[in-house]
Amino acid sequence: MTTPFQKASEWIDAENAQDPNIEIDQNTEYPKELLYSNRMYERLMQFEPEASEQIQIASKAQHICRWKVARESYPMDRVGYLRWREDLKKFHAKTTGEILEKAGYNQDFIDRVSFLIEKKLLKKDAETQLLEDIICLVFLEYYLDPFVHKHDDEKLKNIIKKTWDKMSDKGHQEALKINYSEENLNLIKASLGL
Repeated sequence: MTTPFQKASEWIDAENAQDPNIEIDQNTEYPKELLYSNRMYERLMQFEPEASEQIQIASKAQHICRWKVARESYPMDRVGYLRWREDLKKFHAKTTGEILEKAGYNQDFIDRVSFLIEKKLLKKDAETQLLEDIICLVFLEYYLDPFVHKHDDEKLKNIIKKTWDKMSDKGHQEALKINYSEENLNLIKASLGL
């Protein structure tokens, strides 16, 4: 018999598989948000194998259907960017909540997943912090390199420092185990004064 978790996971994957944006990983093309979702879930299970079902779902659904809320539909300034980010969190939480309800989860479970996706009480709620650690680790492992080619050193150092400040000590230890290029490792060390 299919469990609610299996149903929810399949439906989240099916939604993310509709992403028209393609990313290549090891010579294979993937819908961008499906690949991101898989990376988030895999990293979570490596980092915290005993993670609750709520945070497992929150990790998979972190960017669910992200392409449907275009950055360009908001003013291209700092205020527009922050509003876009806030609206995205609500959109991801609502989209996931609808899937969880259909999969048979109760409202308390759905509310907790929404709380995590919206990253409430960061630094105070252990699971919100865990999710933030996973987001940062996935960024550093898979998405830092493309950033390096787009921005100057000062902006990159600022991004790395902000990323580091969001993480727990355990997250920091894990981040230093990632297999970076020599250039990126030097950039991280310079950013953090290591």
